[in-house]
Amino acid sequence: MVVKKKTTKVEAVALDEDKLCQLIASLSVDVDADGVKHLAQTLQTCLQLTDAVQQIQLIKKAGSQLEALSEEDGGEALDACLNALSLIYTSVQAKNPLRRAAASALSSVPQCLQGRAADSLSSCLSDCLSSPSSEQHPHTIDTIASCLNGFHLGERCINKLLLQVLKFICEVLHKYLQQNSGLAGRHIAQAQLMQSCLAAVKTSMLVLQRSEGAIGAAPPESLGGLLSCYIHILTDEEFIQAVQSTAGMAVVLLIRSVMGAGDEVASVVSSLLRGAAPGLDSAPRWLQLRCEALCTSGRPPGVALYLSHGALAMLSWKGSLPGPQWEELLLLVPETLLDLDVSVKESSTAMVVARVLTLWSGAALDCLQKETGLCPPSLQVALRGDSKLQHHLLEHIYSHWEHPLDGVRHQTRSLFHNLLLLHRRTKPADSDSASDPYVAELTRSLLGLEWHMRGKYGSLGCLVELYGAEHLLAVQPRLPSLLLDLMGDQTLAPYASDLLERLFVSHKAQLSGRESDWMELWHRIWVNPLLDVLCHTRPDQTTYILDYFLPKLLRCSPSSLAHMVHALQGARPCRTGPSSSRGALGALMTCLRAARAQGLAAASEESLWGGLVPLSLLRQALVHKHDQVRMDALGLVCESHRSTKVLTSQEMDLIRHFLPPNLNSQSPGVRQQTVSLMKKLLCRVKDSSQLLQKRPVQERRAEDQRSLAQYRAFLRWLCGNLLEVLLPGASFSKCLLSLSLLNLLSQLFSFTAEPATFALGEVVTPAHAQNVLNCVASNFLEVKQLATSLLSQLPPSAVGLQVPETMLSVLRAALDLSTSTKPYDSVTAAHLLHLLLQQPDLIPVLLRCDPGLDLQIRPEASRSLILELNALAVVRLLLRRLQAELSGAEASLLQAAASFPLYGRAHCITAVLQRLSTECLSQTEQWTGLVSELIAMCYRMSDVVSPVVQSSSPEGLIPMDTDSETSGGLQRILQEIQPRDSNDFFNSARELEKPEGDDRSQAQTQRTPPPNADGEGYRVTAQMVLVCCWRSMKEVAMLLGQLCQTLPLHYSNENEPTHPGLITEEQVEGVGLYFRQQLLQSRHRGAFELAYVGFVRLTDMLCRSGSRNLQQLPSRWLSEVLEEVKSSDPTSKLCATRRSAGIPFYIQALLSSEPKASSCSLLKATMRQLITLASPAADRNTDASTVPQVHVLNILRALYRDTRLGENIIPFVSDGMQAAVLGFTSPVWAVRNSSTLLFSTLITRIFGVKRGKDEHSKKNRMTGREFFTRFPALYPFLLSQLEEAAATVESDSGHVTLHPSLFLLLLVLSRLYPSPMDGSSSPLGLAPFRPLIIRCSRSAVYRTREMAARALVPFVLVTQIPSTVRTLLQELPPEPGPGVQQNHIHGALLQVLFLLRSFQADSHRPLPAGSGIGEALRRRMWLASRLNSCLVTRGAFLDVLMCLCGPKTSLLEDSEVSALRQTTLSILVVSELLTSDSSSAPLGPGSTQYLLSLAQVGLSASVDCPDLWRGVEQRQQLLDSLLRSPLYEVRELALEGILRKLHEEEGDEAKRRPLWLSETTVSDLTNMAVQERHQQCLAKVLQVLCVLGSSGELLWNDGAKTLSQKEILIHLLTLAENFTHSVELLCAAVTLASQLVVALVSSGHQDPGAVACFAQWGALVCSCSAEEQPVEVKLMVAKVLVTCSSTLMTNPELPLGFAATVSLWSSLFTLLQDEDQEVRDAASDFTCCVPAHLLSSDAAGVSVCPPAALDLGVGLLCGMFDLWGQQGAGLLALTQWLMGEEDGSDEDEAEEASCLDEEDFLFEKGELNLWAEPLQWVQLLHRHLRSLLARLGQNQVVDPDQLGQIQTQARAKLLASQQALDRLPELPQFCCAADHTRLTLRRRRAELVLDLLHGFQATGSGL
Repeated sequence: MVVKKKTTKVEAVALDEDKLCQLIASLSVDVDADGVKHLAQTLQTCLQLTDAVQQIQLIKKAGSQLEALSEEDGGEALDACLNALSLIYTSVQAKNPLRRAAASALSSVPQCLQGRAADSLSSCLSDCLSSPSSEQHPHTIDTIASCLNGFHLGERCINKLLLQVLKFICEVLHKYLQQNSGLAGRHIAQAQLMQSCLAAVKTSMLVLQRSEGAIGAAPPESLGGLLSCYIHILTDEEFIQAVQSTAGMAVVLLIRSVMGAGDEVASVVSSLLRGAAPGLDSAPRWLQLRCEALCTSGRPPGVALYLSHGALAMLSWKGSLPGPQWEELLLLVPETLLDLDVSVKESSTAMVVARVLTLWSGAALDCLQKETGLCPPSLQVALRGDSKLQHHLLEHIYSHWEHPLDGVRHQTRSLFHNLLLLHRRTKPADSDSASDPYVAELTRSLLGLEWHMRGKYGSLGCLVELYGAEHLLAVQPRLPSLLLDLMGDQTLAPYASDLLERLFVSHKAQLSGRESDWMELWHRIWVNPLLDVLCHTRPDQTTYILDYFLPKLLRCSPSSLAHMVHALQGARPCRTGPSSSRGALGALMTCLRAARAQGLAAASEESLWGGLVPLSLLRQALVHKHDQVRMDALGLVCESHRSTKVLTSQEMDLIRHFLPPNLNSQSPGVRQQTVSLMKKLLCRVKDSSQLLQKRPVQERRAEDQRSLAQYRAFLRWLCGNLLEVLLPGASFSKCLLSLSLLNLLSQLFSFTAEPATFALGEVVTPAHAQNVLNCVASNFLEVKQLATSLLSQLPPSAVGLQVPETMLSVLRAALDLSTSTKPYDSVTAAHLLHLLLQQPDLIPVLLRCDPGLDLQIRPEASRSLILELNALAVVRLLLRRLQAELSGAEASLLQAAASFPLYGRAHCITAVLQRLSTECLSQTEQWTGLVSELIAMCYRMSDVVSPVVQSSSPEGLIPMDTDSETSGGLQRILQEIQPRDSNDFFNSARELEKPEGDDRSQAQTQRTPPPNADGEGYRVTAQMVLVCCWRSMKEVAMLLGQLCQTLPLHYSNENEPTHPGLITEEQVEGVGLYFRQQLLQSRHRGAFELAYVGFVRLTDMLCRSGSRNLQQLPSRWLSEVLEEVKSSDPTSKLCATRRSAGIPFYIQALLSSEPKASSCSLLKATMRQLITLASPAADRNTDASTVPQVHVLNILRALYRDTRLGENIIPFVSDGMQAAVLGFTSPVWAVRNSSTLLFSTLITRIFGVKRGKDEHSKKNRMTGREFFTRFPALYPFLLSQLEEAAATVESDSGHVTLHPSLFLLLLVLSRLYPSPMDGSSSPLGLAPFRPLIIRCSRSAVYRTREMAARALVPFVLVTQIPSTVRTLLQELPPEPGPGVQQNHIHGALLQVLFLLRSFQADSHRPLPAGSGIGEALRRRMWLASRLNSCLVTRGAFLDVLMCLCGPKTSLLEDSEVSALRQTTLSILVVSELLTSDSSSAPLGPGSTQYLLSLAQVGLSASVDCPDLWRGVEQRQQLLDSLLRSPLYEVRELALEGILRKLHEEEGDEAKRRPLWLSETTVSDLTNMAVQERHQQCLAKVLQVLCVLGSSGELLWNDGAKTLSQKEILIHLLTLAENFTHSVELLCAAVTLASQLVVALVSSGHQDPGAVACFAQWGALVCSCSAEEQPVEVKLMVAKVLVTCSSTLMTNPELPLGFAATVSLWSSLFTLLQDEDQEVRDAASDFTCCVPAHLLSSDAAGVSVCPPAALDLGVGLLCGMFDLWGQQGAGLLALTQWLMGEEDGSDEDEAEEASCLDEEDFLFEKGELNLWAEPLQWVQLLHRHLRSLLARLGQNQVVDPDQLGQIQTQARAKLLASQQALDRLPELPQFCCAADHTRLTLRRRRAELVLDLLHGFQATGSGL
């Protein structure tokens, strides 16, 4: 890619006219010396020019002339020349090349004249430094800096003027400090001041560094003034961090410059870091006095941070340290930074801390770079890996490696790397690093961490970098597979791939240097796992492997491609892996594509891709079922390293094969990839064709001419094909992709008819252009935009918009659509107007449409002027119409909502204005007047509709407001609408005559009266009124926002000339006040949310405007609204319900307008006020305090959710959390409700958006250390709140006491988890929380006990779990007694259970050892027996036993587990679950839960893992008891267990019944299939039998009676027909019935009764495939049809009969056109199951995409007609499909349309299939019918009567549909699109049927 180099702006020298004249006059002096004379003339010419480039050339010439001068050439003339150059140097801007040229010229002065040059430049500099104008200060600062930037003469001058320079900089900084306090609210001015201040501080540092030798002679006043300025910046938090950080460096630099580099400097800096004045004694007195300001106790915490940064950056740490104070300072810096670590709130400050710590580690490494003997031993010990300092630094790393800022995470990784290096350098040189115990332990700890922790990857990468891959592989051999499994997660893939790359590169280097045949081993470890994943994993889970891992692997080892291809072609390409995987073929495409992208495989005409892949495989891959396989194959065709490489004919043929079936892709990602890859291909076509065309005609070879001809044919085919598919009814996805590709063609080749190009314009016909115009009517915005863009590129002759009549009809359609009641019609109108704006003859057409317009026609005008005049005219027309409609709306809003809703016109005005470049408008007077009219119209429009949206209940239009102003307006509307109490009002339309009608009561009829001469009827619902109102408010907001944001502003500041513009300051401020009113008073969410969008545009413009008054408006408005919120009460106009409606949006917009780079003072001040108001106080429980608190909580919620505030809001998270938790203690419900919403937002803000289905996944959790490090204020708060809450949960008294905020506290604490890396020395330890959480488990509230159990887990380290579990168990009573507290027992057992589950899930758990848990359990076994009367605790104890006895890792030793299992089995045997006495069945609370816990034990012992329980003799009894349990929950659990086990064993090759299922159990299951009454259990039984039935024939029982397969089939069909409402049961019954049908057909027994059942089954399957069925049902039918495709649908003997078999095929084709992708994909699998001999060799056994499968299926069915000898019947059947099922007279259709219109509500679309394309389907049918007709033999007789009947129907349908189309209005695709599409389809069906019958009659066959 060629990147255009950024050009520097060159400006000419601009001097005052007087000064310029004087300078030119001084250069005009007549001198004798020729050299000086020529030099003066050159400079004189230079100053008289205005072209900067010519000036640079002359100055360069002057430099060469200066170089030739000698000492004798001196004089006044030379001084004038040097003065001129110096003036040029000091007057131009810093980055102007003129300054560099002047500096170069001055540097060319000979040595003998350099003194005079220095005097001249010093004089000019001195004049600059003496200038009183503050506007020149930034320029002067830049000049000083550039003098010191590689300009020796300039540096000499600065040293000469050192005192004046220091004094100037000091004065400038003082002025800046004073200005800063007066710029509050003016963000742009403040930001500019910060940049100027930063430049001044940096320049002062440069001066100090370059003048270090002379600084000692400088007076203390200058240096002291500078130091005071630095200290002021450091301690003033209004300054941005960049300035403060630079000031910190400047302080240390100044101290070093004054005191030298001895031990005293380190002593002074150390004292400043500590904030202790006594250590400053060694400094000069003036320095001490100034530095004492930094040693106060109240200094901001950032001071120490910036001084630390300064100490590390400004002091030299290389080599040996000068003294012990330096060593002390080096160790003090990390200590200071780690103390700050806990108190830091801002993420940006955390970033600085991380960066400075990394800087420190680099400085420490510099100290150890030399021989370690020079480094003090104490320092070596302090920096060693096992030292206390390193331990604390590692804790910092573990706390911050998951930080949300990328920069912090990156710095953390760098710090870890440097710490490892420090440890390595403190070790003796001859020590073995591989056997280092510190490194070994660190490696094990890191590998033991959870893989979702992103910081782990970078740390492991550092270990690989320093110790090699084999070091990690020795500890964890499965590391490659583990990392590949993680590549499916988008958040982890970049980290995992980076670590993988480091590993395999390092491993390759290690192996290649040691072994000769290392490649095979390397492939086995790194390549083979990759191939396995690619073949067997779902393609969507391997996306990131392809993006991140595979290219890196091939880059590392290009020769591995041959190994990959060999391995994948050795596998069976289409059958490898499950059906959802890409298989070996897909994996092969993936590898080849990645290789070609790396330039490893090339294509040629003779051999594609080096002969690596056969063409047939590539063709299969291009229509493969899986999206990613198709994209990889397409990438293989399209991508190439050389953009000029000529396309081969094979590649073009492959695109022709790929494109038709792939245009209709529902996946946005696939569409995007297709466009991207096709763009690469078309760019190759363009570049290579240009290269071929550049060759002279005589030099062109025949191959070149052939290639150009092939290109022309290919592009014309592509263009024509894409235009032809844009038929009425084409799917959204096909339109989108086709239009995208056509726009791509227009960009690269253009639609012209010029013979020099490919003449694509010749392909485009008016019909094609009409198809594109139809797409503008699409409901999808993207399609509208692409179609509009394409229409402007197509040949005008084809589009025809330049014809006045066409233009007039399009204009009328646009104007009609702009008043439609359907909101998306106004968007269509806007796009049509956009097309018309580009037409030169639009204004005459506008005058024809509205003769009253005052428009001027200009025949000759430029294109931009035409666009402006047209836009002006269209806006005038729309405004004129809108003003008339507004008058009508003011009279009757109801009539306006029904006939001319206002929002459409306003939307069109906004859209027209968006097309204009408002900065260069020529008709300024007209635009200024028009803008005033537009703003007035917006206010008027808002006044009409605001009573509705500002009503207390806008959705119901019920006036609850007591305010007389709004009430009056609402009453008028309500008298019109008369709302009723029932909800029917929203669904039943009101039909009203015109207002002149007499009888108001007749307005409530249910049918629309036909329009007549007296008046026009219109229908309206409350929904339409509401939509009219809030959308009008939306468009007003968008239009006002557009005007304010894009129009140039007319303003004037003090002492500045007026800036002309189209919108005034007063108008902008008025718009702001309007938005304020709407946002603070609107109640309807749509209204205030969209007003917010417009207001954001306004605030964005205010901050960037040049007007000082407007810049200060946001801060003023903010303070006003906060005062209003503070003083609000129940009588206030502010809305206290609806989450405070628009108030949070208003404040959000004002705060987010503050530039992110500023100090965010507005945000900080506002948050402090809000937090204060949000915190409850004892004396504030009145309404006057409650309402503001509710508002504030809602405002805070909006601010915490606003992503634009970014990390700037993080410092206030702790305060917000405290306010939310304390808000729960309020007695007012509204406060508690708002607190809940705020709390939920903060949980998301802290822990991130939910990244998985598991609510408690560690991806949405945080280690306790990280949480309390980032939010340290929450530690004491949560602890104190938990103490208070835990004191209330004791349930001994029997009274339930629930602390209001306990649930929130436990919810927060349950989101934390321990890390094995956590140390025990943290000041924010989790230990104090543990006893309080344990106490919470005693609550009488079940949910509280459960939350306490979940919250305890994070606070117990994995190594402490055994001891904690033992302690909890020992607290349980060892025997029953009267004082037993069941709540205590249950809470303790829940905590034990959650701890055990956490232990089993933790990969870093210790090995089981004697823990005493087994003994504690055995003593309390009575809790699981009948001695315990509480069933809830009985069940909980059984859950604990199950957790310990199950297959997962246990805390107990093997012998203890075995004994415990036997004891548990004995409890189970005597339990209620197995006893036959029904009277002993437990009843009461928890009985179901208890029995399910027992059933879990029984299921584990009988099904899941019976070998562990050693109860083989009881297995059968247990399973039978579970299946016969009277409790349906138990039966369902048992069936789910059996089903799960069967699915696990499904992959076994042997198709036989599992050994663990005895005949008795199978008999029980078949018996249940007939007798089970519970639907869910019955569904599960049938699912189990489906799995068993696939492995062999079942014997069916009904009690003692044996049933035949036919009887059970009838039973299943009856079940399916009776339970169609139960999806699960219906699917299971139909699936099992289908298995029986296949079995009966395969057995060969032809039972007449069974054939009748077959017909019933076929009808059931067909009904289940209907469009309206649930997705699960259609998915089941697709799988059934695929399964029986070979047995029933392609059986030569037609076992189901012809009609039933054809209906099954019809169902299959319906499913292949279903809207759901999964259903289509499942149905397309039939191609893999059809006998291979029936398909072509390319298609046999291949999974293809649904469009290709549909084409293949219809062709296969036509082939089956031949096989069955039923060509005639087949022809008739398919002709009926082609005709369609639409019958009935026109009257019926009209009646149906009228009824549909009657029920046509505003937003209800009904059942839509956005994927199916009826026109494409009938054309596909017609094509295959033509081929069938061609094969029809003479002996195949077709009934002529039937043919005649079909022909008559087709002719009647053709005539009726054509007449109906003719009756539609002009451009029907816009005003009645659905009717137009339906009638076009009917006409096309009839035409194709008649064409087919005509061809049939022409052949004369069969009649």
